[in-house]
Amino acid sequence: MVSSKFKEQMERYVNYRGIDIILHLKDGSIIELDKNRRLVGEEIVYFPQKANPSKISLTMIQKADLFVA
Repeated sequence: MVSSKFKEQMERYVNYRGIDIILHLKDGSIIELDKNRRLVGEEIVYFPQKANPSKISLTMIQKADLFVA
């Protein structure tokens, strides 16, 4: 379970299309989210390939880097 404050912050940043987001996950992997992303429940849904959505649970995120595009 993630804190409601973290979820609110991530929702705000995920919905804002003017920033790039790079997620550092607890398993050591790094994922760069493109502009086509959204928060559904406690998961970020993004599309690394046009037809195949991927999901990341908020509980898997260790940190997020935000960059103005």
